[in-house]
Amino acid sequence: MVAEAQGATLGQLRVWIDSFHTLVAEQKAYLTELDSAIGDADHGINMSRGMNAVAAKLDVSSPSTIGELFKTVGMTLVSTVGGASGPLYGTFFLRIGTSAGDVEELDGSGLGTALQAALDGVLARGKAQVGDKTMIDALTSAVEAFRGAVQGGSSIADAASQAQDAAERGRDSTTPLTARKGRASYLGERSIGHLDPGAVSTALLFTALAKALA
Repeated sequence: MVAEAQGATLGQLRVWIDSFHTLVAEQKAYLTELDSAIGDADHGINMSRGMNAVAAKLDVSSPSTIGELFKTVGMTLVSTVGGASGPLYGTFFLRIGTSAGDVEELDGSGLGTALQAALDGVLARGKAQVGDKTMIDALTSAVEAFRGAVQGGSSIADAASQAQDAAERGRDSTTPLTARKGRASYLGERSIGHLDPGAVSTALLFTALAKALA
């Protein structure tokens, strides 16, 4: 019997980024369609451009530590993605890199700590809270689920699966909300009934993580 992996390796986390890149490319039109209803109609376009740039950068840089991997991802997104998405996703990955440091593997607790640092960074950068109809609704749910699962003794793979489920619930919770941050907030009650594009892309992020750690 093969023992179940208890940590996330550099290779697996690189697969996370690659899988997110693929999902964003596949959902580019859908993300842009969602954003056309309540935003600037560019979320899918911006995220796809950014993740294409990330993939190109990683192909030539080959980071040797987890910290280096995520700092490269974060800086690339900040420099290539327009609107709010670049700074927010960039901050997310930069904080993971800083928290992880120069290691080649993170156990469940270490990855949970890094995800919490990333969430804290996005909260500080975007000034949004749960219920504001933003990516925070999906991100907070996912990070809390991951950390809770790890603390409860779940494997890192199961924790990632629970985080994916929680991110999707957080995503879906944005539909009945009135937007209170960003361009969507200008619509007031007309934003009700629409999924938040950032919450949708965040759910894709945790779908990719669950796939990479399965």
